[in-house]
Amino acid sequence: MKTIGIDFGTKRIGLALTDAEGILAYPFKVIAKTTRDAMFSELLEIFETEKVDEIVIGLPLSLEGEDTLTTRQVRNFAASLERRTTLPIHLVDERLSSIAAEDELKEAGLWNRKGKKNLDSQAAKIILETWRARA
Repeated sequence: MKTIGIDFGTKRIGLALTDAEGILAYPFKVIAKTTRDAMFSELLEIFETEKVDEIVIGLPLSLEGEDTLTTRQVRNFAASLERRTTLPIHLVDERLSSIAAEDELKEAGLWNRKGKKNLDSQAAKIILETWRARA
């Protein structure tokens, strides 16, 4: 099953995909948020074009495991997405995924001024890997 991982942010949305078998995850794309309608339209087009079977969204809990303002924003995003697609949607704890993504980019020698652009899709890849490890 091909899965898409989503790292939701207030300015950008990082995306990662798995291969068709759902085994390997890789950074895919970063969407700059403009309007809500444009964002959902682009996501739905990607789901169709890439033949996505399921969606995994990172849930940014506090270090104590509690909901935050951002957590509520992600839950609202997931609910809005659920109204627009029939694909199964899974939420996965993404605590520290951005820090892990930055570390991976630095280790690969890919961290520079443009590194932040890659950070969101790299975090989405880590979200997918975390979900696969727990599934």
